[in-house]
Amino acid sequence: MWTKFLFAVGGVYLVAAAAWIVSAGVVRDGGGTDLLNVACDPTRELWRDINAAFIRDYAEKKGTTVTVRMSHGGSASQAQAVANGLEADVVTLAMFPDTDMVRKAGLLEAGWEKKLPNRSLPYVSTIVFVVRKGNPKNVRGWADLARDDVSAITPNPKTSGNGKWSFLALWGSVIWSGGTEAEAREYVRGVYSRTPVLDAAARGATMTFASKKIGDVHLTWENEAHLEVDEGHGELEIVYPLSRAGKAMSVLAEPHVALVDKVADRRGTRVAAEAYLNFLYTEPAQELIARHHHRPTLKRVADRHRDHFPDLDLRTATGLVPSGTWDEVLRTYFADGAEFDQMYSRRSK
Repeated sequence: MWTKFLFAVGGVYLVAAAAWIVSAGVVRDGGGTDLLNVACDPTRELWRDINAAFIRDYAEKKGTTVTVRMSHGGSASQAQAVANGLEADVVTLAMFPDTDMVRKAGLLEAGWEKKLPNRSLPYVSTIVFVVRKGNPKNVRGWADLARDDVSAITPNPKTSGNGKWSFLALWGSVIWSGGTEAEAREYVRGVYSRTPVLDAAARGATMTFASKKIGDVHLTWENEAHLEVDEGHGELEIVYPLSRAGKAMSVLAEPHVALVDKVADRRGTRVAAEAYLNFLYTEPAQELIARHHHRPTLKRVADRHRDHFPDLDLRTATGLVPSGTWDEVLRTYFADGAEFDQMYSRRSK
């Protein structure tokens, strides 16, 4: 069990090829065009299949080969690594602020999110619950996480995109149901007071819940939940969380993709890197996205798979702050000394 989860954890995997490449005016000999995709943690299986399909497609259309290497980890940590010098040709991180951190480091051009269709979102996702077989704690909605007998597993929002999305979904579940900021603060503080482990990234939290059997409910990406249940061989179930009004509701998770302009231009990989990102919007890639339980943004593919994605009231996280900007979201909830730090320091006392 869990062999898929252990594949390439914390490292790099490679689909290799060799050829002469002429890319953005740079001739490369021997190793072909070598791309590095620095990605968030719970997308290992998706990129394994996307990369293989892209390499075949690129060889057929361009008559040459390309290598795609992967680096996976907590999204905020991955963004910081790229900002500090990890030479990513593309980044496929968990949320806008992580990708924009790379822009703020001077590596992405301004307006990067407008360079690809659908605001550089080839797919979207959400946060759902995974519970143990038979749902012994009868966890049906967000309000159930306030109970003293329910412990939740979720990654650390300081390092993980999954962790941030889960925090925002928790907070939003109160606000979107008509609650106050004070009520949201008390509710979320209570959930974290009963969170026994804060792993650094999404896959670590999956292992904590599914393999180590810690916690009653796991807050995780929709795709990760399906993989977790598949690997659980009947021991785990997915719950689509209900609002206080009894309607299925969660946060709209938006994992953007982007070309790292300065790296791609310096390494002469822009042509291949742009082809790689554009491939994500093709029908074959969108089909792979759907099969891995990410929500495709190409309408005809999304329509074909509608029955596989339960209808949810998905709310934007930026709607939780007056300015509607991610900068304010970060300042309010995740900056040093902000909401998360305050409630977690209270938990530790």
